[in-house]
Amino acid sequence: MCTVTYIPAPGGPFLTSSRDEQRTRPPALEPGYYAGDTGRLLFPKDPRAGGTWFAAHGIGHVAVLLNGAWQRHTSRPPYRRSRGLVLVELTDQADPLQAFHSMDLEGIEPFTLILVEERLLHECRWDGTTKFHRAPDPTLPHIWSSVTLYKPDVIRKKEQWFHTWLQDHPPPSVEDVLNFHHFTDSGDPHNSILMNRDDQTLTVSITLIHHQHQHVNTAPMHMHYLDIPGGKTFHSILLTPATSPAV
Repeated sequence: MCTVTYIPAPGGPFLTSSRDEQRTRPPALEPGYYAGDTGRLLFPKDPRAGGTWFAAHGIGHVAVLLNGAWQRHTSRPPYRRSRGLVLVELTDQADPLQAFHSMDLEGIEPFTLILVEERLLHECRWDGTTKFHRAPDPTLPHIWSSVTLYKPDVIRKKEQWFHTWLQDHPPPSVEDVLNFHHFTDSGDPHNSILMNRDDQTLTVSITLIHHQHQHVNTAPMHMHYLDIPGGKTFHSILLTPATSPAV
């Protein structure tokens, strides 16, 4: 839930998340299909709370969660609900952006939500008191880092690595994007894209979704999931209605 990239590409964008977690946290369940109130959902599940940090809806939208909003905060549990369950509820909506604006988030720990819809990209933040929203340009690449783990200077360095890497991969393939998240090494394991802080907090998985809009009747979303400690990879497909290319 700590480094997220969005990359526009022919046919549809890539949205990818590196999840950094404490080693003591139980490993997530591989991506599975779940019946929501508004349609079919696809996401890896946190077995502890039942939520997720990355979810796709059969309507065609995708949502990714990062811990924290604008700056590092002090966690003060217990919270009313886990952020992972909030993400599932927001994804299970016909209009997740409107749901974010109308949802009561009092008692929810601060978070950043990246939402990709047809032709649209949204950045939604909750700082524990106030909601914020902006619409980044969906024709440009973007990178976000969790403010709970990375200091501002490190976040800026990661942005530089990302944009330098993009210059050598125009446009990137699925394998290229996964390799960026999996193998980018700054020489400082505490702050690399694939991070490891004394084997206590580390990158445990990489989730990528590629929404292919070029099909006539359906627009399949391909989810690639790497369980790094387990050395396993998974590939799932979620069919969504065909639309015009988003980028």
